[in-house]
Order: sequence, then structure tokens, then C-alpha cells
Amino acid sequence: MSKEEARIIEQVVNGNAAAFEALVESYQSRLFNSLIHSLGCPEEAEDVVQEAFVKAFSKLKTFKQNSSFYTWLYRIAINIAISRHRRKKPKSSLDEYRMSVGHEPVDESNHPSKNLDLEERAAQVQAALELLSEQHRAIIVLREIDELDYEAISELLDLPVGTVRSRLHRARNQLRTYLEQVVIEK
Repeated sequence: MSKEEARIIEQVVNGNAAAFEALVESYQSRLFNSLIHSLGCPEEAEDVVQEAFVKAFSKLKTFKQNSSFYTWLYRIAINIAISRHRRKKPKSSLDEYRMSVGHEPVDESNHPSKNLDLEERAAQVQAALELLSEQHRAIIVLREIDELDYEAISELLDLPVGTVRSRLHRARNQLRTYLEQVVIEK
């Protein structure tokens, strides 16, 4: 943790609530970008980010500072996202699909040989990510989208590096399988 981060945290713990704004400004976009890839829904990602900062603020006195603030905040956010996911019913309506993916489902049956453009591929990858388990999705997002190294992922998820490597390997294989199925279906 940086000295500046430690100083800000100390100020907040000592009663200067306004100092917390500096932490929010530093990490809000980064956390949102990580969560949007994991959750697939901008509104849900915004809600989780907001809830994570509120919880972090209220629990800041319990932060042991043996990791970075972002690592601690990310763990809070992932736990919130997992809790929300468990409470949520499976998506089944077109309206919910439209909201989560951001567009109408497209029937490509008239053009089976047409190459997929970038937007379609992104939608397919997002749909395949949603099929992964929460732990595999988190590892894929942290490694491939956030471009974190194995040690940083290990620290964020509180897992041994070997476990991160094996889960990442399994997650990539599952993602590849899901994407192959989507391409074959087209």
C-alpha cells in the first residue's frame, strides 16, 4: 500500500469522512471496469461498485492494511456480486436479455457463413463469460481483461498462485468450449 493511501485511510478512520472521496476517485472506474466484465450489466456493476464503497467506508476501521486498499475493496465487491447473484432468479425474458447484453438478440440463420464482426464477437464472449462459474469468470476477467499477473490475482482472490493457474486453465478451456458451441450454432 502506498504512503498516500495509508495517510488517506488514517484520515478517514480519524473522522475525516471527506478524505474517503480521494479513494473513490482513485478506484471507482477501475472497479467498475472489472465488474462490468464479470457481471455483464452496467447497471448491476454500478450498483455493486456503490455498495462496495459504502461497505468499505463503514468497515474501514477493520482494514488491516496488509494488502492494498484496491485488493480489499475488490474482495468486498466480488462478495457483494456473489451474494446478489445467489438471490437473483435466472434470466429468461427477452427484456432481461436485452438489458444485460445491451441489444436485441439477432437471428443470423439467414447468413450462416458470414464472418462475425467485432460487436457480435464481443457479445458472444460476454455471453460465454456469463456461462462460467463465478470463480472462473473472475479469474478470466482479472487475467485477460484487467491484465493482472498471477501473483496479483492470487492476492485479490486470496488463493495460492498454483490454484489461480489451474483455475485459469480450466476457465480458458470452458470458455473455449462455450465459444466453439456458439460458432457451431451460427
